Amino acid sequence: MPADAVAAYHDLLAADATLAADSRAALDRGQEARGLVYGKRPVCSVLRPRFQSPAQYRFLHDRVNVLLPALRTAHDRALSDPGFRRQFRLRDWEDELLGVDPGYPDPAPTSRFDAFFASESHLRFTEFNTETPAGAGYSDSLGRLFYGLPAFQEFERRYQVWPVLARPGVLHALMDSFKRWRGNSSDPPRVAILDWREVPTFAEFVLFYDYFKAMGVKARIVDPRDVEYHGGKLRAGDFHITLIYKLVFTDELIARGGLEHPIVRAVRDGAACMVNSFRSRVLGKKASVAVLSDERNAEMFTPEERRAIAEHVPWTRLVEDRRTVVDGAEIDLVPFVFRNKDQLVLRPNDGHGAEGIVSGWTVDGATWEAAVQKALTEPYVVQEKVGLPAEPFPTVDGGRLQVSDWLVDTSPFVAFGEFMHGCLTRISAAAPVNVAGGGSIVPTFVVEPR
Repeated sequence: MPADAVAAYHDLLAADATLAADSRAALDRGQEARGLVYGKRPVCSVLRPRFQSPAQYRFLHDRVNVLLPALRTAHDRALSDPGFRRQFRLRDWEDELLGVDPGYPDPAPTSRFDAFFASESHLRFTEFNTETPAGAGYSDSLGRLFYGLPAFQEFERRYQVWPVLARPGVLHALMDSFKRWRGNSSDPPRVAILDWREVPTFAEFVLFYDYFKAMGVKARIVDPRDVEYHGGKLRAGDFHITLIYKLVFTDELIARGGLEHPIVRAVRDGAACMVNSFRSRVLGKKASVAVLSDERNAEMFTPEERRAIAEHVPWTRLVEDRRTVVDGAEIDLVPFVFRNKDQLVLRPNDGHGAEGIVSGWTVDGATWEAAVQKALTEPYVVQEKVGLPAEPFPTVDGGRLQVSDWLVDTSPFVAFGEFMHGCLTRISAAAPVNVAGGGSIVPTFVVEPR
């Protein structure tokens, strides 16, 4: 982090209690006015945004650009090679839906990595989210709000700041995918922002609805239970849907509606374009990181990609009875996992957020053994422990300024499946680092002295 900028921001708050209190009040009012909530609580609880230096942001951008072609190579081979595809542990219905052509070439036009900066050059990517890469609406709206805070205005007297926006990348990826799907037609899309109405992130759907409307795009927030498909048209009431911005988890959609759900039938028939497509499930598996990391796949990737994987992708394997390599030495995987709980974490292949994750260093031996046994009966990956970086963030509690260390997650968004476009930052007082567990989203800014 740019320590000088962080210190300068904190010094402003510490030197002027009124400035700190006014900034806190403005943050609270602004979040309420903009509907920036997760469930019923404000999505941000601290007074400082995330700062990155230009060099740090460029480094993150460049590393993402190297890893994306490797993921695309793995995806393309998975589509064409059933034997290789077994490494992703797809369910039968997922395998069937791979046959649905999305009408555009990118496996995941809008996606998001989860990563951690242990230092400016020590960066580790732990997973790749292609199913519901949320957070862009929250992050961009918080960025606009922070620009108006009194403390931020004072800070700008000494530092230049640039917001790291993600919503434009999402919109452009959606529009490009729709254009490719539609072909030569100039008909504008009619967008369904698709997810269950009761989810705690519903407020972000409203943020995207307002953004789409401001950009001249017709859109509705649509619950999958409210759609019908008749006569070659997908509808929610009187709204004819031609483009689906899919935020609902596919496994939940199939569990509730099956393979004959109107959404599935419309996409299968080419009556609606859906972003991301069913094919994005391949890279959305936690096993996709294992595929990159596994020595048996190394020859698939270029020398530059192999170097980036070795440097930035933590050692990850599907939990199965096999021999593999750790630090250059061949080992029996399952006994190794049993013996080394303090250095390993288990992740369910299809878990959402922190669901089902077991960090070995946080549990006793019996709990770890039970988790490993479970991982041998249903798809899990095991991943080496990644150091979680911490940064100081200020809050005002009871009228008093407090600066505490928070764990920081770096989640770069990807547009067109080709390059980084925006970055989500989540912070939490304890692992795992996510908003559902009581953490916050803070906007990301690139910063340098004036």
